[in-house]
Amino acid sequence: MALQEEIRRLLNKQKAILLAHNYQPPEIQDIADLCGDSLELSIKASQTGAEVIIFCGVHFMAETASILSPNKKVILPVLDAGCPMAKMITADDLKKKKSEMPDAVVVSYVNTTADVKAESDLCCTSANAIQVVNSIDPSANILMTPDKNLARYTQRHTKRRVFYWEGYCPIHDNLTVEKVLRVKEAYPEAVFLAHPECPPQVLDLADEVKSTSGMKEYVANSSKKEFIIGTETGIIHALSKANPDKLFIPADPNMVCNDMKKIGLKDILKALETLQPEVNVPEQIRLKAKTAVERMLAVPLK
Repeated sequence: MALQEEIRRLLNKQKAILLAHNYQPPEIQDIADLCGDSLELSIKASQTGAEVIIFCGVHFMAETASILSPNKKVILPVLDAGCPMAKMITADDLKKKKSEMPDAVVVSYVNTTADVKAESDLCCTSANAIQVVNSIDPSANILMTPDKNLARYTQRHTKRRVFYWEGYCPIHDNLTVEKVLRVKEAYPEAVFLAHPECPPQVLDLADEVKSTSGMKEYVANSSKKEFIIGTETGIIHALSKANPDKLFIPADPNMVCNDMKKIGLKDILKALETLQPEVNVPEQIRLKAKTAVERMLAVPLK
């Protein structure tokens, strides 16, 4: 408790805002100024008067905050907190693929590095991928990177010519039909909410396919009392806190992202004391990546 109080004191002193992704440990979510999806957090932080952003998430998320808030100092308390899926494609990889598909419109998931965003035409999130792809000329070939599962889900719901990179989130991709069926059998009244990063055969079992923020909104508005959660288990803390009268069951308790758990309270305290390690996207990359993000944000969600 004393550590959390000291963090809050230093946040005020440093004119800083603490952001926590939905998958962060409970003790970090509990003291954060904002909790949510990565892009949602970066957008909201850019609209504040904070001079410093402490981003509790992984590296690409801090980069996105830097892209949208170039005049703020962005700190990632543990610099090697990374994303295995984001590492499955590089800017050079994408440049090579673009040379093979020169007419394709490139849509990159926000779960990518700033360099990859800079080589993309538009970005998308797990919540808006369908709308983004539907906004593109129906005659176009579309290359989605890096998540094959999100791309296949989007392709199914848009009927567009979607080609995809063979990347994936190891946490979501490891969820199997067998595991889901066992939990559904144990909780027959529960609603199964799955993240679109899960494999297609798992999504076929879902009652609803939602991003993490989509899951939070759905649960809040549902009269149901039991939910099977098909995403990283960190979100269950936020769901339970906001809905104490409802039961949340992990589709697989092993859906834990170690990178999302690298940051601890002591790391946040040190980051506030030193204002390091800083994540700063070079201006040439930042501007190109920002264009891809802004094109996404201009797409109507309905």
